[in-house]
Order: sequence, then structure tokens, then C-alpha cells
Amino acid sequence: MKDVSQKPDSLRIARATATLHAPAACIDLLRTGETEKGDPLKTARVAGILAAKRTDELIPLCHPLPIHRADVHYELSDTSVRIVAEVQTIGPTGVEMEALTAASLAALTIYDMLKPYAEPEELHIEDCRLERKVGGKSHYRRALLTSRSAAVVVLSDTVASGAKADTAGAYVRDALIRANFDPVEYAVIADDAAVLGDLLRSLVAAGTALVVTVGGTGLSPRDITVDTVKPMLDIEIPGIMETARAFGQQRMPFAMLSRGVAGYVGESLVLTFPGSRGGASESLAATLPGIVHLLETGRTGGKHAGGYGEPH
Repeated sequence: MKDVSQKPDSLRIARATATLHAPAACIDLLRTGETEKGDPLKTARVAGILAAKRTDELIPLCHPLPIHRADVHYELSDTSVRIVAEVQTIGPTGVEMEALTAASLAALTIYDMLKPYAEPEELHIEDCRLERKVGGKSHYRRALLTSRSAAVVVLSDTVASGAKADTAGAYVRDALIRANFDPVEYAVIADDAAVLGDLLRSLVAAGTALVVTVGGTGLSPRDITVDTVKPMLDIEIPGIMETARAFGQQRMPFAMLSRGVAGYVGESLVLTFPGSRGGASESLAATLPGIVHLLETGRTGGKHAGGYGEPH
């Protein structure tokens, strides 16, 4: 199965449909609910909801998900019934397969309950398709539409001295490149407040859109990043690092100890990530959709889905 542990939870909705064609007499039975096995539409609705909840047991590589809502309803015409299944969750991956499975099983259930009343060639299911999905990367992009500059600053005495290779900062740098940041500067410095302050001021003066520091967010005497960056912030955005800490805390019990802060210094967005490879990668995984959104729309007041006068 695909690893989705580094994907942030979001509201996921999927709607799928399937169509069962049948003689008009069979459609009349659906309207009345009178067959020898009972009410087909009511029975199929329950079957579809159960199918959505058990999809991971039916399709081998589907992830088990908490199903927060599942429903099946119908649109009847003279010689067909259109099954509409909608499924909702809050999770790291979508519910498209759950919705498709619900629509398929509901259609099969109706077929089973109508087959005593029609010849085999008179009943057929077709056009099972996904009609709508909400959430995840299709709605919360993880890459810029237009490139913007970025810089990754690694703070570590041991890495700066050459005693240890950097992996955390390199990961963030490469991930930002994949997210269409360009150019992406990369620097490694010792845990020195004066050097960090000078470097940040030069990056801000150069108009760097995003600056990510990696390291120095802990509690040791040499962890000076937060104490250096926080007084420089013109606008603090607490929610960014709160989100990163909450995401990390679900994966290991020490994320709560990071003191990371985030906000704007002039027109540059500055984030302070932990120095561990896991902490840095998890912080970026949790915050990247919000970073992309903020850089493209938030600070400049650009239009976006869900904004004033815009569709949700």
C-alpha cells in the first residue's frame, strides 16, 4: 500500500454514479417497493452504505478510512435508475473508491432484486463513474503556479564544522524545488545569532519570497533561531507552526518541544523548522498547502476559492 503518513488530513468528499437499465415494469416495482425480496431501493441503499464502509476489505490496496458520512439516493426515469453515492471523510487520502464501490454494490443489489422480473438481456448496468471529488492535492495545491524565490538556512554547529552531513535542510530544499520554488538558495551556518540575523536581513532585502530556517528551535543554550527570528517578525502567524507541531505530535511524542515561529519580515515569509530530518520533513508536509496559498493569494489579497465573492 502507498504510504500516506506524510499527507495532512483534509475534508474529502467523493460522489459516484451508476445506471441500471431495466424494463418499465421493473422501474414501477422500484417505485412501489414491492418485490418478492422486499423494497429494492431501501435494501440497495443499505448495501451501498455498507460497501463504502468495507471498501478496504474488498479492494486490496485501498486504505482503511473512517467514513464520516455515506449516502445513496436515486433518480428514476421510465426505463432506468441512476444510483448516486456520496461519501465523506477527514483523512490523508480520498474516498473515490468508496463512492464507486457504494454505487456499484447498490446497482448490483437492485439488479439482484429485479432479475426475477426480467430477462437477462433486459437488465444491464453501465456508466459507473466518479463525478466529483473534493479535498487533497486537487483542491489544496502543493506547488506554485508561478515560481517564487526561496532560501533554506541550516543552523548547526556540527554540520557547519563538517563533522556531520546535512539531511534535513537538503530535504526541504529539494522539496521546495519540486513545489516550483525557483531559485532556491541554500546555506549552512553555525548557531550564531549575529550571523543568522545578518543573513536574514540580506535575504529579505533581496526580496526572497520564502525563507525556511532548519534547526535551532529547541531548548538548548545553542538553539538561537527562534530568539533571533521572533523579534524580527512584523506579522507573526502562529497557526503555521502550530499546525506543524500538531502534525508532528501525531507521529512522535517530542514535536511539542519545538519552539518554532513563523511570520512575515517585510515581504518575506519566514518559517523556522526543527533540525531533525523527520521534524523538518513533517513540518513541510503539514504546512506546504498553506504556504502555497499564502504566497499566491493571502498577503496580496488575491482571489481564491472560498474567499469573499468566490465559490467554495
